[in-house]
Amino acid sequence: MRHKLLLLVFFCCGFSFLTAQQFTLSGTIKDQKNGETLYGVNIILNGTDRGTVTNEYGFYSITAPQNDYTVSISYLGYKSTEKQVNLNENTKLNLELEEETVALNEVVVSNNKTNVRTPQMSVNKLSAKTIKKTPVVLGEVDILKIIQLLPGVTNSGEGASGFNVRGGAADQNLVLLDEAPLYNTSHLFGFFSVFNADAIKDIKLYKGGIPAQYGGRVSSILDARQKDGNNKEFHFNGGVGLISSRLLIEGPTVKEKGSFLLAGRTSYANLFLKLANIESRVGFYDINAKISHQLNANNRLYLSGYFGNDNFEIANLLTNDYGNNTFNLRWNHLFSDKLFSNLSFIYSKYDYELGFDFLDFDWLSSIQNTNLKYDLSYYYNDKLKFKFGFNGLFYNFNPGEITPTTSESSINADQLDKKRAFEPAGYLSINHKVTPKLFLEYGLRYSLFYRLGGQPLNIYQDDLPVTYNPITEVYSSATAIGTENFDKNDVIASFDGLEPRFAASYQLNDNTSFKASYQRMNQYIHLISNTNSPTPLDVWAPSGKYIDPQISDQFALGFFKNLADNTFSLETEVYFKSTDNRIDYIDGADLIANNEIETDILIGEMRAYGIELLLKKIQENLPDGLHIP
Repeated sequence: MRHKLLLLVFFCCGFSFLTAQQFTLSGTIKDQKNGETLYGVNIILNGTDRGTVTNEYGFYSITAPQNDYTVSISYLGYKSTEKQVNLNENTKLNLELEEETVALNEVVVSNNKTNVRTPQMSVNKLSAKTIKKTPVVLGEVDILKIIQLLPGVTNSGEGASGFNVRGGAADQNLVLLDEAPLYNTSHLFGFFSVFNADAIKDIKLYKGGIPAQYGGRVSSILDARQKDGNNKEFHFNGGVGLISSRLLIEGPTVKEKGSFLLAGRTSYANLFLKLANIESRVGFYDINAKISHQLNANNRLYLSGYFGNDNFEIANLLTNDYGNNTFNLRWNHLFSDKLFSNLSFIYSKYDYELGFDFLDFDWLSSIQNTNLKYDLSYYYNDKLKFKFGFNGLFYNFNPGEITPTTSESSINADQLDKKRAFEPAGYLSINHKVTPKLFLEYGLRYSLFYRLGGQPLNIYQDDLPVTYNPITEVYSSATAIGTENFDKNDVIASFDGLEPRFAASYQLNDNTSFKASYQRMNQYIHLISNTNSPTPLDVWAPSGKYIDPQISDQFALGFFKNLADNTFSLETEVYFKSTDNRIDYIDGADLIANNEIETDILIGEMRAYGIELLLKKIQENLPDGLHIP
């Protein structure tokens, strides 16, 4: 009897093991027409609560018990499809979705159903098709103007392309183009943004609940991705506006394995100025370029760049040139059907130049950075997904260089102290389905910042570069009592900080959920500007002995509901955000060509809170639209 009982227990354990045996379904989803990978495609195993969405490179992975499944694949603007899969081993399923064509009498920007299950909140996504359907300004679609239509986002001022998010300043937004930071997002003093809508695949704006892989700014993250290029056929696209024109060329380098994209814009406002006998000149150009190549099933390379410049000239008085240049070399590698990685080497530079023709000298300033980052995603099972990685960001700051342009110039050559800094960081983020109704996303980022030597540093009485007179209640600049020299390998000051992130969603039913999030963000570089919106003359400065990093905490609560049989969606969020060490300035601060900028800076606190309400009508018969994933 005892042996029979042991045999029964062994059989039950073995049966339990067999029934618990799980396999992984993974693959890449692309556009059937041009081979572009699709981000945010829904993949669901019918009859189960298991599902996922594709990542930024179109990759997905689902782990489920051995069984026969019907897999549903859906993406707004594309025909939904179903595939039968016998999941008795790890299986690859690569698919290409067919675009859904719908005859429209008018163009309407729409949204899809709000995903009430995901813990992400305070996130908005714009696809390329939505971007192209929005109203244009002077013949150009302006992506940043579209962003400002979202709740919680305002413009930095009339005629400016910068934006503010939830009470934050424009310099507290990290703007990324193919992972490379852009430090000025405007053309023609704010009439256009630097984003060419023809070359952009999608844009994602994080206002809160920012995942742990992002850092460096305390207000928001705007993550824009360029198209990869058509790997099936050559394609041309362009347009003519009132003061600018654009052209895009894309096609295969190796059919269905490699592609290229080249897009450019230029203005011809100078022609109108010349016709009006105005000697002043104003114009801009930008170029988006990208090459991608699939080496094999597990490896893919990307090389992308952006090159833009603005020019403004007042005859015989001054000239102004400024622009961004970025470069990114990326390697996607699939270690297994559960482990995806992306290694990136990123270069970015923003510089501006002022030429004072009547004084015979030029002024040049710049900020330059190089970044090596490695991100990995591990799809452990249907309940747990891990993201982790690290990066090292090196800065070079040139706050100002004066160069005489003629031998008769009365201005002497001068170079403000150049500054250097290094910012490494590492992170771990976990996406956790605790129960069929409770979803969590939590993580931790650890960032460090080293202000490096190579220039002298002023010494002040009691280490106070700004003094306060309690009688007159006036702040004033202190006078240096000496200097201290540092070699390039010395560390002038160092900072570090833990940045916890947390987001949760509790689903009451298929159409209703409550969400909550918390984030801490550190910002180690500062925009020195006494204007409300960024200008080409602004100077970036690192944290150091006299300037502490900004530290921000944000809490948010949200209620999400689909109404009237998914005809409408209601999204409500309340938030509170506090920021320490926000920069302000003393009265009469001189910020231009100031080699002792710390003597004009005050440190304060910033608080912001509010409520956001968004009611959207869902037009499911339209090809694509604005949605919150």
